[in-house]
Amino acid sequence: MRNDLFDLDGEVAVVVGGTGVLGGALAEALAAAGARVAIVGRNAERGGERVRRMTAAGGQALFAAADALDRGALVRARDTVMSQWGAPTVLVNAAGGNRPEATLTPGADFCQLPLDAWQSVFDLNLVGGVLLPTQVFAEPMLAAHRGSIINIASMAGMTPLSRVVAYSAAKAAVINLTRFLAREWAPRGVRVNAISPGFFPAEQNRALLFQPDGSYTERGRQIIGHTPMARFGEPHELAGAAIWLASSRAASFVTGQNIAIDGGFSAMTI
Repeated sequence: MRNDLFDLDGEVAVVVGGTGVLGGALAEALAAAGARVAIVGRNAERGGERVRRMTAAGGQALFAAADALDRGALVRARDTVMSQWGAPTVLVNAAGGNRPEATLTPGADFCQLPLDAWQSVFDLNLVGGVLLPTQVFAEPMLAAHRGSIINIASMAGMTPLSRVVAYSAAKAAVINLTRFLAREWAPRGVRVNAISPGFFPAEQNRALLFQPDGSYTERGRQIIGHTPMARFGEPHELAGAAIWLASSRAASFVTGQNIAIDGGFSAMTI
């Protein structure tokens, strides 16, 4: 007998931030599982390339340009998706990142951290990362009493990391908002969960983790030394959790959860 718990055929998934490394990997995974996937992001070149890769692999995909901090652009993207495929049933909020000016270098004074830098990181990760896209794309889910929202938080939101204080605080807020929405929307048929990746090398953190010759920086060595699996994560390793949470059969009773995918980093003690 066929087990179709993780078959996403018939689902319409929207990946906000799908032009990035992690968001793109999640978009490809959802398409490979059978979902029709709309990539929403600012970079049309990257979005178009990602769509070409997905369609070449046999998936169904489209790109809709939108800045996650622009509600009007998000509404237009939602309307594009609905005009082609109908109401979205899965939303992955993968937009986010950090700002160098909001990062404390060794010896830096927290009391001098610029407010505009702090606000920028919260806008990027909380407002554009979850709040606005969820407000826009959840409306048709709530109307249909069906949907799964997956917010990409961070292990830094569970354990505040040194230096990236604004980013850690913003991701902690993402986890909190995830749980609030899960509680509010469970009676209305919409599940809300989070995935908290550990250290996954990408454009924004590569220089923090690696030397130009490919060897680890001091920071990179510290992280590897604190990770039981003794390596960094790879984008495809987020796919299983995303497909599970997206599936209305496999995760039908799962809401308000934060799934850490960090190689055991958050389980380590001194």
